[in-house]
Amino acid sequence: MSSRALQELLYGQGAHADPIGCLEDVPVELAGRKLEGCPHSIWQIVWHLNYWMDYDLRRIEGAPPPYPAQAIKSWPSSAAPTSDGQWKDEQQRFALLLDKLMTLAASSPEVLQRHVKPTHPSHEGRSSSVEAVLWQTVVHNSYHIGQVALLRRCLGAWPPRRGSDTW
Repeated sequence: MSSRALQELLYGQGAHADPIGCLEDVPVELAGRKLEGCPHSIWQIVWHLNYWMDYDLRRIEGAPPPYPAQAIKSWPSSAAPTSDGQWKDEQQRFALLLDKLMTLAASSPEVLQRHVKPTHPSHEGRSSSVEAVLWQTVVHNSYHIGQVALLRRCLGAWPPRRGSDTW
């Protein structure tokens, strides 16, 4: 697939929801609410996305933090942010990390094909270029932003102010 498609999908074009739009008008009360049968709140999902976007950006830069020993380490311990400010900070961090990924996605073919070292045995044998890591991030983000969209629908807070599909 093209670098152009990668760039479009980072910001939710086509069949993907706009990740910024999905988050920007979620009040802190809804961000921290967990629904019965759902393992995570919107806050937790955004924190998790930020964890992995930051991890992968550092990995691409050649200075990754240690790979988490358990999956739970990439999720916050609390269901809700401690304050409106903390929620806003996490939303801003999300937008900043997306911008950094977009800058990388718009890089030259030489940069996109640069090798990225694996950081976990499960990464061995997988495609490990900058472009491959970016595609994996896009898919991961899309999966979880879909969860946010579903949670918002269940909480009666859909569509976002920017608009989106309502079916």
